[in-house]
Amino acid sequence: MTATIIDGKAVAAALRQDIAARVAGLGFRPGLRVVRVGEDPASGVYVRNKDKAAQQVGFDSATIALPASTTEAELLEQVARLNADPAVDGILVQLPLPPQIRADRVVAAVAPEKDVDGFHPLNAGLLASGQPGLTPCTPKGVMHLLKAAGVALPGARAVVVGRSNIVGRPMAQLLLAADCTVTIVHSRTRDLPAECRRAEILVAAVGRPEMVRGDWVAEGATVIDVGINRLPDGRLVGDVAFAEAAAHCGAITPVPGGVGPMTIACLLENTLDAALARRG
Repeated sequence: MTATIIDGKAVAAALRQDIAARVAGLGFRPGLRVVRVGEDPASGVYVRNKDKAAQQVGFDSATIALPASTTEAELLEQVARLNADPAVDGILVQLPLPPQIRADRVVAAVAPEKDVDGFHPLNAGLLASGQPGLTPCTPKGVMHLLKAAGVALPGARAVVVGRSNIVGRPMAQLLLAADCTVTIVHSRTRDLPAECRRAEILVAAVGRPEMVRGDWVAEGATVIDVGINRLPDGRLVGDVAFAEAAAHCGAITPVPGGVGPMTIACLLENTLDAALARRG
């Protein structure tokens, strides 16, 4: 079997083009502020890409760079100023944060209506209860990819590998809302490969390079690889052994070029949605 490659770059480009067209028809520019604390290299690249994408679709976008020595109180003050700023529609505090700052405190301090990461407890609760709210960007991007690939969701057996609050849990909730039959598996799951082989849709989000092997994948399944891991030799790989899985599955996302581009595109989508909701 030759797997179809799900091109996240192309799907993300189409979504960004649609957002840019919608912004061009507005009488204002949606405001996005990204707060970065410290000099984590990976975060730096990601933040620059976010800012560039936001500018390209016509947003009023800026990054607020704070030193690694910033205290939790200082960061909370910065978040409060952004919450109160009527020009700001979306706030994103880049993770990870330095050890002196509790990420959960900062996430909870962002105004829920400006929480374009979708991490605030209120937005998490809305998602869990099936009500509209701002949804975490990566799981939302996965849903866009499944739709673009023409995957039939109602009734499909979906397995999510990983239970993080950022990807695994909201991913399962979105799939459930789309009428999939959903199983979450993790490090304590008995016979993890057997559970994965039951999936018609397999989403891997564990942060372990090539953990999901080819013989874990059912024939014809759709495989979404959320992971991105850098090996000692410099190569970027996902949580799925791509070549092995591609020999069995019907469709698969590559790493890089799969889910990654969708995360930024969905951040833009969330910001536009937040801007429109704030203005009625």
